[in-house]
Amino acid sequence: MADAQETNARRLRRLAQMRKNESVTQACNTLHEMWEAGGKPDPIVLRSPLLAAAEERSRLTKLILPRGIALRFYLLAVFEAQCRLGAGAPWKNVRPLKGVGSWSDLIAIDGAYDTATNTYMPAAFRSRKLEDLRLGQVKGALRTLEGLGEEDALVTVPRGARGQRLYESFSLMKESGRGGNQTPDLYTVPTRQWQAAKTITIPAAFFLQGWIQVLNPSEIATWLILRMLSKWAPRKHRTSGVFLTAQPRTQTFGLRDDAWEDGCQRLLDFGLIRRAEPPGIQGVDESATSLLFSQPARPRRRYEPHYWQVTDEGLDKDAAAKLDRELNLRQRVLDDTARNRVPGTTAPRRQSPGAQ
Repeated sequence: MADAQETNARRLRRLAQMRKNESVTQACNTLHEMWEAGGKPDPIVLRSPLLAAAEERSRLTKLILPRGIALRFYLLAVFEAQCRLGAGAPWKNVRPLKGVGSWSDLIAIDGAYDTATNTYMPAAFRSRKLEDLRLGQVKGALRTLEGLGEEDALVTVPRGARGQRLYESFSLMKESGRGGNQTPDLYTVPTRQWQAAKTITIPAAFFLQGWIQVLNPSEIATWLILRMLSKWAPRKHRTSGVFLTAQPRTQTFGLRDDAWEDGCQRLLDFGLIRRAEPPGIQGVDESATSLLFSQPARPRRRYEPHYWQVTDEGLDKDAAAKLDRELNLRQRVLDDTARNRVPGTTAPRRQSPGAQ
């Protein structure tokens, strides 16, 4: 309980600071300008190899990290590519890492926090320091995306004469990774053939309303997986919801139980999914996941997982405002529950960080 309290309070603190320094608003404005100038692509199309792997964890779940923005950066790069390029067009970097209209401009962060004083950086230094911090985050994301492995790397970063990384000249790879050939598999915008087959779609509002900036990596991964399942079993998604049991979740995606369950609960709180209640469930029909992962159907078993339906209507809301409301409500519940667990405790209620 204490861990949940502190984690939620820390998230509220960061969110409150991002709203205070208008980091999310500014990043959303940059993405809106990019989207308007690029013909307003909607939805954004993502190839499913990013999510699924035959023998090991997917590239997606390798990017679920407690620190860094690697998953967020890759999705933003895909968004940028589809705003700028036509179907089938190869990717080439045209943006600097820092400055107006740069990759750093697409990222929202809270800033440097001093745990000793429980304060953020002084306002006089905030603008310049935030730009430097965003640049550091972008470079860290590129190192992480390149470090997935020679074949799985989602970017390549060339080296200079002395072996230093030339971040400005990075190249974006397809969702399936760099590949095993000498020539890297550069990112191209999916064609109609791809769009009709092994892809999932992401509404543009996910980027334009700030969800990409404020959701945790595990929440983004959970949401993408649910979208993938809804694409592979559309009728079941509409009528009774989709699910993912433990074995395919851990073997195919590498998602731990707590990451999946907490991700689904937060997405439910934020209004991005809803719980479905299929009538008369006696076991689990795993045909959808068997088709999805090219595995033989397993025997039915008496286990009733949660069934979910993705609700895109929630994406149209301001993400930062929605999270502020829901996380403050959760903080009050966590604080009250913790107080009630200690007999005779009469400590005053702690003010939630987002309420300051």
